[in-house]
Amino acid sequence: MFYWLMKRVLVGPLLHLLFRPWVRGAEHVPSSGAAILASNHLAVVDSFFLPLVLDREIVFIGKNEYFTGRGLKGRLTAGFMRGVGTIPVDRSGGKASEAALRTGLNRLAEGKLFGIYPEGTRSPDGRLYRGKTGVARMALESGAPVIPVAMIDTDKAQPLGQRLPRPRRIGVVIGEPLDFSRYQGMENDRFILRSVTDEIMYALMALSGQEYVDIYAATQKARIATGHPAASGPDAPPATAPGGREVPDVQVPVPPEDDAPAQ
Repeated sequence: MFYWLMKRVLVGPLLHLLFRPWVRGAEHVPSSGAAILASNHLAVVDSFFLPLVLDREIVFIGKNEYFTGRGLKGRLTAGFMRGVGTIPVDRSGGKASEAALRTGLNRLAEGKLFGIYPEGTRSPDGRLYRGKTGVARMALESGAPVIPVAMIDTDKAQPLGQRLPRPRRIGVVIGEPLDFSRYQGMENDRFILRSVTDEIMYALMALSGQEYVDIYAATQKARIATGHPAASGPDAPPATAPGGREVPDVQVPVPPEDDAPAQ
């Protein structure tokens, strides 16, 4: 109930007015039945804009810190996240992370939509980072298709460290469902999990036009924090793609011509 109240009355209309979100490929999301929507992750507001353009309810995994904040702001954030169905996950791993994935599997078993960010955390610099294999495990255990989703320009609306997003056009590009039924019963094979995850990340790379970096986003954040970011410019390593595939010749999607701002 609170989910639809937020989307249709309290928050959704304002987001539509300020950000004029455009969507491409919405027809790839089934009108019923389970599906995993695997998205790149550029900003906190990603979890607001994808639900905004879908006709069905979708919930995401969210970092545990959203639910443990103190003071009025912390309580409001926690209340909002619970109200829209966000599933808290302890990113340190272990049993806590397993419990969050199990909650997602239960939702898929009920024939619902579940959203996940395979990178595990927001990109620190707008590039696409190595995916974690939790999304592959969920796909193989549930049998649900994986629908790749590319969020466009949310990092420009809300750069890292900025609490409130600034108005600008936001895009959502939804790709064709990926079927991994050929790997049924192989969810404990780490090589299969990596292969499936790389296939999902390749689809995200092709949809978003992002440069791919074959390390985890959390590792890159740690490097930046210690003053040792990965090399860029002439000293950067050659471009790569997930699983050692050929780098696709793609660009960052732009709004439809009839919606583009006048020059």
